[in-house]
Order: sequence, then structure tokens, then C-alpha cells
Amino acid sequence: MVTLTTQEKAMLDGAQGPAVARAMALLVRYAEALGAEDFVETNNVAGVPGSASPWMKEYYAADGGDYRAVFSRFDLDSDDVVDVPRMNAFSCHLQGGMDPELWREQGMTEAANANFRSDEAEVAAHGIQLLKTCTPYLAGNVPVMGEHCAWMESSAVVFCNSVVGGRTNCEGRESTSAAMLAKRIPNWGFHRDAYRLGQHAIDVQVPVDDVFDWGLLGYFTGAAVEDTIPVLSGAIANPSLIRHKHFGAAAASSGGVEMYHMVGITPEARDLETAFGGAPRGERFIYDAKARRRTWETLNSVGQSTAVDFVMLGCPHYSIEQIAEAAHLIEGRRVHANCALWIFTSRAVKAVADAGGHTATLRAAGALLMTDTCSAISQAIPPGTRVAAFDSAKQTHYLPAMMGIEGWFGTTAECIDAACTGVWRGDLA
Repeated sequence: MVTLTTQEKAMLDGAQGPAVARAMALLVRYAEALGAEDFVETNNVAGVPGSASPWMKEYYAADGGDYRAVFSRFDLDSDDVVDVPRMNAFSCHLQGGMDPELWREQGMTEAANANFRSDEAEVAAHGIQLLKTCTPYLAGNVPVMGEHCAWMESSAVVFCNSVVGGRTNCEGRESTSAAMLAKRIPNWGFHRDAYRLGQHAIDVQVPVDDVFDWGLLGYFTGAAVEDTIPVLSGAIANPSLIRHKHFGAAAASSGGVEMYHMVGITPEARDLETAFGGAPRGERFIYDAKARRRTWETLNSVGQSTAVDFVMLGCPHYSIEQIAEAAHLIEGRRVHANCALWIFTSRAVKAVADAGGHTATLRAAGALLMTDTCSAISQAIPPGTRVAAFDSAKQTHYLPAMMGIEGWFGTTAECIDAACTGVWRGDLA
């Protein structure tokens, strides 16, 4: 049985209007299903509220087919359509389905673009920030230690919990949309201290000191511990935002990791005892040279032909540091006639790239810097793509399976070289 505060009872009874009442009703059912006893208050919510494909609007045409109908029926599971007010919590929209400027290059239709722009206008009108990214922490939304959040997106969730010490479960569209109105989320899972303790140990015995190797280690870790909490220690060097970004995304892809500890690096792992809440427990996995090679071979097992016709960078969305590196690597070169190079980032980061001249450098070389989405989310790849290359373990894990193509995983430099030569020459150093 969920215990409600006086304010929560009032919201459920309609004191703040029908939309908030339905949001609270949904959250109460959600809490009961989880076994949560109460709620925590949140003022940091990231989701995809009210997003609607044309088929959804057609399905809800009897209700007007507008934002109200989609949000009421789909987001709030409401039996009737209610007016949707501005959100009460600080709310952000995560990635969307297409680039607002390069949608034609992504193969999108005029109708799809019109639907996209209509939805975006509604989102902004309801007080939701248009971050349009899987990396909200790169676009201005950075939680603080201990802050209760309600976030979607696996790689964002693992970053929030692990790197900055925020607290969020991996939420869905309905729970985040309801939380935007009610400013509540069930007090369960990663919101609670005991749930955040380490469960298995990863002994890192081979140097891990660049983005490529952090991604490899992340993919190994997720496969080893599945959806539990690993505690990593050993030869991990040079931690940075982008290294954590690639590690967490890889671990969330191969195993569903939503939180990890790195001893002496992440904020809740001052030492092994702190990370585990006592003596180490669970299984102990060893990451050595053999494990590193096995992981690389697994990621590259979907690559057969070395004739690359598509290179996709920016999963999770590229930081300005990564865009600057890509521009430096390709400056003075040209994307091969038989290949395409698409790089994905957020609108906020792209604005910085535009100002710094990186976007122009990439375009002069034949590359496109895109925003709001990625090839996996939009399922958009250049026509005729058969073989792709990625510097992201996460994208290597997902896109070939989703699109029926071959894929290679390597360093950013190897990917840029493949884009310019049309040939994959990556190898494990």
C-alpha cells in the first residue's frame, strides 16, 4: 500500500486539475506494481512527452488527433481527453526522430517533417525544454549528488547514477510524463541507498586509458554482470566525461547496467568497502588482454566485407571535444565517393561547433553534423548501406541488428580513415 502525503492526496483528488490527477493515479498504480511504499519529489525529468507519429494521431482522430489526445491517452493512460497544462517539474525532451534541417538527407518525408515540427511546437508550449538529445548532461541538465531524477534513456540513466551521483531508475514515457506534472516518482530502486551498493567485482588488469578502451571495457562489463551493479578497480586511467559516456552506454547495451562504481573515480566508491557497503561480494570477473581481445572480436563479429559505405559517429551524442577531434582528423581530406559520414550531437553542442568552425570543416570534407536523433532511433541510414563503421560499442551492438547490415567497431581515427578511403583497416593494437 502506497502512503500519500496530504499534498499528494490533494493532487490525486483533482486539486491541481484533471491532468495532474490522472498523472498521480498512474504513478500510484506504478508504485504499487513496484512495491514502493511512498514517493520522492523530483524536479528533474527527462523523457519524450506527447511525441506522436502520424499513425498515433490518426488512431486518436476521434479525440481530435491533437497533442491533448495523444498525451492523455498514451502518456497518462486516461480514459478521457483532458487539457494538458504546462509541466510543473523542470522537464526536458530527449532525442527525437529527425534532424530539423537535414531531414531530407535522412530520407524523411515532408509529411513526417510537418508532424515533427507540430509536435515540437506543442512540447515547447507546455514548458518542456527542447534538448533533443540522449546526453542531457552535455546540453545543460547536470544533476547534483543525491538529486532525485526521473530520466529515460539507458546511457543517460547510467551516467546520472554513476558519474554525478544523481538518483534515477530507467523510466519510461508514461512515468516520466506523469512525473513532469506531479513532480513525483516512486521511492524505489536507485532512489534508495541500499539498492545502490555494488554486487560484483571487475578486476581490470590491462591498461584502459582512452575512449576506445573505455568502450571495450564497458561492453565486457555489461556482458559479465548483466543488469547488476559492478565495482571496477585496477588499471583504469584518465577518467573524463566522454570516457564515462562511452563506458556506460556500452555496459547498458550489452547487459542493462544502470549504475556502476569505479574505485577512487566515481563519487560513491571512495574504496572497495564503500562501494560494496562492506566486504566485496558476488562474482569476481577479470578483464585482461585475452578478455579485451574477445570483447573486440565479439563487437566485430558482424563485419565481413571491408568495403565501408557508411560511418556513423555520435552514439551517445558527441561532445564538443569529440566533434573538434573529428574535424581535426578529417581536415584536408574528403569523404570517399562511395561512403557517407554522419556525426550526431545535440542542438546545444552543434551551436558551439558552428561557432568554432568545426561544422564548416566537416561539411567541406563531405561529412554531415546532425542533431536530435541517431541512426538507431530514426532508423535512417544512407540508401544502399551494406557495411557501416562506428566508434561506439552501443551503436555497433544495435544498428547492424536493426537494419540488417554489417558493422565494424574501432577508434575514431579508424572510422574517419574508413570514411575517407571507403575501406575498413581497423585492428586491435
